[in-house]
Amino acid sequence: MVAQLECSSAVGNQVTSTILQNQLHTYTFDELSLQRGGQIGPVTLAYETWGTLNARRDNVILITHALTGSSHAYDPEFPDDPRAAWWNLLIGPGRVFDTSRYFVICSNVLGGCYGSTGPSSIDPRTGRPYGMRFPIITIRDMVHAQRKLIEHLEVRELAMVVGGSIGGQQALEWAVTYPELVCKVVVMAATAAQSAQALAFSEVQRQAIMADPLWQCGDYLPGQGPATGLAIARMLAMITYQSEEAMELRFARNSVQRDACPSPTFSPDLGVRFDVENYLYYQGAQLAKRFDANSYLYISRAMDLYDVSEDYPSLDAALQRIRSKALFIGVRSDILFPAAHIRWLADKVRATGGDACYVELDSPHGHDAFLKEWGQMAEALHQI
Repeated sequence: MVAQLECSSAVGNQVTSTILQNQLHTYTFDELSLQRGGQIGPVTLAYETWGTLNARRDNVILITHALTGSSHAYDPEFPDDPRAAWWNLLIGPGRVFDTSRYFVICSNVLGGCYGSTGPSSIDPRTGRPYGMRFPIITIRDMVHAQRKLIEHLEVRELAMVVGGSIGGQQALEWAVTYPELVCKVVVMAATAAQSAQALAFSEVQRQAIMADPLWQCGDYLPGQGPATGLAIARMLAMITYQSEEAMELRFARNSVQRDACPSPTFSPDLGVRFDVENYLYYQGAQLAKRFDANSYLYISRAMDLYDVSEDYPSLDAALQRIRSKALFIGVRSDILFPAAHIRWLADKVRATGGDACYVELDSPHGHDAFLKEWGQMAEALHQI
């Protein structure tokens, strides 16, 4: 429900800004040129803000979200509930991202399905959802779109850009593409480019979606998409976000101890059901209820395509552009973005003359540690 509507205009570029009742804002601009060629427009970004922008317009922290995340990184109504928003315990008055000092922004990425323009948006040329007619997008495109938003908000400087996983890729891209705007950057559980193993995991997930008959080459109706394929994709993804250590600690070989969730295919159990199977079924079903399958295809592909050195003579040339103080955070048990790869990247930035440091979370929780280890995360972030 729309509680308030604000419209503004900029010379040579019509824009609109809508404020929704739950503090979700939207900003729409005419068009965006894309890294792989072509343009898309109009483009809408959904975003949320917390805190107050100062007179110098430079007390801004930009938070970038992970693959299936949204702009809802903080919930002031339930600030102590980690389930209310994905980084709830790190944001707020007196916390690491201190909203009494900083103006904190988080936007849903280009290609998303939480208010930003994506495959489920209406293509103005046809009057139908884009589906697979949506153009290929990259991390750089996402960052360029965020730059449009920052300009719209008349932000002069970003005190920090911070994110994990694909959000970490965005943070790194910000530091390279717009070095004059970023004072500090925090790259968590992300590297300059994904490994072959990570690419393989992503492709299996996408094939699971596209093998579902209800995918219909991306032209499914709202609410009638490939829930089975998306659920299976999520099941595989959840395995990559965990670690063997965490799986053993939480599930071991225990049989299911609570209400059983149906499998994505509604197939019968072959004898006993293991608790870890039930967990994967539940996670798959939850994502299928809240996320668009085509957005999953496009955003995961953008993650795979990312190479910070693209369009530069070399990786060194790209990293030499970084002027901001940089913090790289790895996780000891991460199998998706191994800690050694992130440490190597921090060393590489230092070798090219950058001000970079590396911190490793000692956690069994794998890639997901940046969404769980609140104490270690706060301690690490205080080092920049």
